[in-house]
Amino acid sequence: PPLAGASPGALNPFDRRLKRKQKNWAALQAEPAKCDYLREEVGGRIADRVFDITRTFPLALDVGSGRGYIAQHLTKETVEKLVQVDIAENALKNAIESEIPTIKVVADEEFLPFKEDTFDLVVSSLRYVFIYFKFHALCVCVLQIHQVLKPDGVFIGAMFGGDTLYELRCSLQLAELEREGGFSPHVSPFTAVADLGHLLSRAGFNTLTVDTDEIQVNYPGLFEVMEDLQGKYILCMGESNCSWNRKPLLHRETMLAAAAIYQEMYGNSNGSVPATFQIYYMIGWKYHESQAKPAQRGSATVSFGDLAKIEGLLKRGKK
Repeated sequence: PPLAGASPGALNPFDRRLKRKQKNWAALQAEPAKCDYLREEVGGRIADRVFDITRTFPLALDVGSGRGYIAQHLTKETVEKLVQVDIAENALKNAIESEIPTIKVVADEEFLPFKEDTFDLVVSSLRYVFIYFKFHALCVCVLQIHQVLKPDGVFIGAMFGGDTLYELRCSLQLAELEREGGFSPHVSPFTAVADLGHLLSRAGFNTLTVDTDEIQVNYPGLFEVMEDLQGKYILCMGESNCSWNRKPLLHRETMLAAAAIYQEMYGNSNGSVPATFQIYYMIGWKYHESQAKPAQRGSATVSFGDLAKIEGLLKRGKK
């Protein structure tokens, strides 16, 4: 299907065609190993969550796989076959080798081209970043994942959290307000953890788990943060800001002011500055009648009020 968000509009806050160009450009950059630390780290943590489930998945799907940051950490004993989907063909062409047999599909991850009840496992690492702006749009994407999962299948995903790069965003906003009398977003906005439970529930998942983690990287200063974000984490992940209202450049005076604010507000004792990446991990299962069900209300035989009596009962037992 044609790319969603091809023109500005109330329901399309992001430029999807630009997103494809960014991801294709990022996949062709030299020495990609230097650019992939964040996605490889999160991919490994998602794989750990897959290993925690004591079963073998005959067919799995990696949504927004990029160069295969999750696949490289998985084993044939856990996943027998993996389908990798990404909007950028260059990312799939330069995929990292994996011991798992893989099938590569170039498609817009917001329009999954698969039949219902196809996969036993769906994983996604740092893919759903820039569509958070409309909660309904993000819900539709997760709903598609729910549809392609088999009953009793599981979805394990990771997203950037709302506090990601808060040091950088705050410094840039304060500097622009001071020097230019207003500010524009320079990093794509992120979702809030309170939304994820509702998101998975509305899509039809049950037995939900949502947890958060942080990865902090230290830099000599703001200019090094910006360079690394542009050259490594953001562009090499294809996650540059693609909002329709993005500002094309920052003035030199504004950048110098932002660097001073960054150092003053967040600087470490050794002169470096931190950049924080907050990661939300979510797990949801597609309903199956074999899954454990919660007990009916009023069926309990012991009251929480009886917990206060346990200590006294234990003392009697010792006597």
